[in-house]
Amino acid sequence: MRIGLYPGTFDPVTLGHTDIIQRAMVLVDRLVIGVAINRDKGPLFSLEERVAMVKAESEAILARTGGEIVVHPFENLLIDCARDVGATIIVRGLRAVADFEYEFQMVGMNRALDSSIETVFLMADARRQAIASKLVKEIARLGGDVSNFVPPTVCTALMAKFA
Repeated sequence: MRIGLYPGTFDPVTLGHTDIIQRAMVLVDRLVIGVAINRDKGPLFSLEERVAMVKAESEAILARTGGEIVVHPFENLLIDCARDVGATIIVRGLRAVADFEYEFQMVGMNRALDSSIETVFLMADARRQAIASKLVKEIARLGGDVSNFVPPTVCTALMAKFA
C-alpha cells in the first residue's frame, strides 16, 4: 500500500489545498493529511477546528475519487510523523518559485534524516497558485470576499471569526 503524507497547518484549508489533496489521491492508496500543531504560527483556528475543516473537505473529495484519507494532527518532526503513519511519500504543494527554495532545504534535511522517504511536489492548479492561507485570512479580516479561495463552509467559518 502506498501511503502519502500531506502536511500543513491548514489555517484555514483553501481551494489550493483541496486541489493538491485531490491530485495526490491519484498517487497513493492512503493519504494522511497531517495537520500541524504549530504554536509559533499563532493559528486563527484551533486545532480541532482545522481538523474538522480538513475532514469535511476530505469527505467531499473521497466521494469523487475513492481511496482513503486520514486526518492526523501532529507536533513532532515531519519525518517522524511520516514514520508514525507509515508514509513513504511526503506530498508538498508548490505555488511559486519562492516556495521552492524553502521546500528544497526541507527535502535535503528530511533526506538526511531518512533517505527512504521521498518527497513529491505538486504544483497547484494555475487558478489556485496565488491562494495562501495567510492572505485569505487578511482579506477576510478586512471584510473582503474570500469565496473564490476557500470552500463554502470555510468561508462561513472565516466570516464568523471576523464578525
